[in-house]
Amino acid sequence: MTKQHDIVPVHLVVQAMRDNGYKNAAYALAELIDNSIQAGATEVEVLCAEKETQLEQRRRSRIHKIAVLDNGNGMDSTVLRMALQFGNGTYLAEDKHTGMGRFGMGLPCSSISQCKRVDVWTWQSGVGNAIYTYLDLNEIKNKQLTEVPEPRKCKIPEIWEKVTTGFGETGTLVVWSDIDRCMWKTGKTILENSEFVIGRMYRKFLDTKEVVIRMATFDLDEPTKIMVEKFAKPNDPGYLMAETVCPAPFDKTPMFKVWEGDNYEATFTIEFRGQKHEVKIRFSYAKEEARQGKNPGKLPHGQHAGNNMGVSVVRARRELELDQSWVQKRPTERWWGVEIEFPPALDDLFGVANNKQSARNFSDMASLDIESLLKDRKTITELKEELNQDEDPRGPLIEIAQKIDKTIASIRRLIDEQTLNPGSGQRRHQGSLAEKVATDVTEERKKDGHEGQSDKDESLPLEARKEIIETTLIETGVLESKAEELAAKTVSDGLKYTFTKAGMETAAFFSVKTGGGAIMITLNANHPAYKNLVGVLEEEVEGVDPEILRSRLTNSLEGLKLLLMAWARYEDEQPDGPRRNKAQDARVDWGRVARQFLEGEE
Repeated sequence: MTKQHDIVPVHLVVQAMRDNGYKNAAYALAELIDNSIQAGATEVEVLCAEKETQLEQRRRSRIHKIAVLDNGNGMDSTVLRMALQFGNGTYLAEDKHTGMGRFGMGLPCSSISQCKRVDVWTWQSGVGNAIYTYLDLNEIKNKQLTEVPEPRKCKIPEIWEKVTTGFGETGTLVVWSDIDRCMWKTGKTILENSEFVIGRMYRKFLDTKEVVIRMATFDLDEPTKIMVEKFAKPNDPGYLMAETVCPAPFDKTPMFKVWEGDNYEATFTIEFRGQKHEVKIRFSYAKEEARQGKNPGKLPHGQHAGNNMGVSVVRARRELELDQSWVQKRPTERWWGVEIEFPPALDDLFGVANNKQSARNFSDMASLDIESLLKDRKTITELKEELNQDEDPRGPLIEIAQKIDKTIASIRRLIDEQTLNPGSGQRRHQGSLAEKVATDVTEERKKDGHEGQSDKDESLPLEARKEIIETTLIETGVLESKAEELAAKTVSDGLKYTFTKAGMETAAFFSVKTGGGAIMITLNANHPAYKNLVGVLEEEVEGVDPEILRSRLTNSLEGLKLLLMAWARYEDEQPDGPRRNKAQDARVDWGRVARQFLEGEE
């Protein structure tokens, strides 16, 4: 019986706990699926019972009950009673923070977020020996129910036997009824909306076939009438899994590829509360064939990726959320994937909420201006140590955030390269005489005794030269398809030079690489000089207003002036002596070669 001055008036607190932040029914159901997997279940069923209801002038089928059935280990009477208590459970101790469970809030909190009554049957030696108990919010509100009823042996209602594929020797059945807070009103919409989220949350279990999740909707008055039945497929936001829910042509093959070859996984070791734990980050980005066409984002697979944007935060192999704090307002954000995975022992560090839908501390790192914290030439290690001394949770996470920031920035630059219209780029390349002129001038210089480091590879077989050139270009950051095209053209046309662009992590305006008998010049598309000098000249001119064209030429000229002024300042800052003399000599020598190349074009 509740006393007048109880610190916690149970009948009021339980009502308030209904607003506990579950995003929707799919996330609430996930708490029950968590319990099933934690209990060793290999088969889980989400069953939605509809019943015709009089609404205004017509009868409509509406959701009446929702059940989650599993073949897990089941519970004894003590554990069952504990499972329906708020804030209690078998995974609360510090030394048991290894699985999905922890907070002891999942079953009761998720249930009352959607309904007013939850009934639970569980068995450990055949379904005929099931024990049962329940929670009812109306009884709690009226102070009729002040503790979880003592479990008793009770037969499972026949209705569930008719719609399941079968009961296991052990298992649990949770049934929601008096459903008043579910935003989706039919079983069909519940399953359609839940399939996407549940497939993403449990993709690692579904991909390995460790767990099968069946979802079905049936008519309560005609239980043999299954209206919707489907089995959850993996929904991988990193798009590296095969056979997923992604639309064709990427339903049987990955749509993305790993970042930086096979080294796509970055591992960080974090020391927390005297123990060391590993945090893994995985990066991926779209294959070129996924980006083909005028507007690939509007295609079914592109729209699917648009619903999976963000950093996937994974705890104990189960996704907590798809954190969109790291996403910019750009349609091309759909073409990268990042997954961060950590163990439950780091829950407090990452700021995991008790409904397991977010990691607040990690999410806050997305808006952290790391560069502003690295003032006074402070290193990232020094900053980390300083934050750790202040017991700031950002300390252990700052390197992780910086890695994610930098890698996503690199992937974005590569995606921007993919976004460029390849047709116009190819026309410019094919229509240019510069490579041919430079090749002819180089041949003349070789006759005059000017040898280059690249010349020795000219005697290699053509296929070997092509392979070396292609590999070198890819390592520089050029897209594979473009690198293959340039390498083939360079060798087949007998060219000494190839000229392209790529986003590069360097302060240099361009890079010079040699190999396969060729000299490869790659402009750094990330350098301001590219935008101010080259980019304005690469834009389309057909149908553009003459004043706009004149403005582009003026901007390009100004860019050239600034580039030369930067060199002048570089010379000016050299101390008197050998370094200054070498800089001046390099300018003169380069000018001499440039004159010969440009005269060759004339």
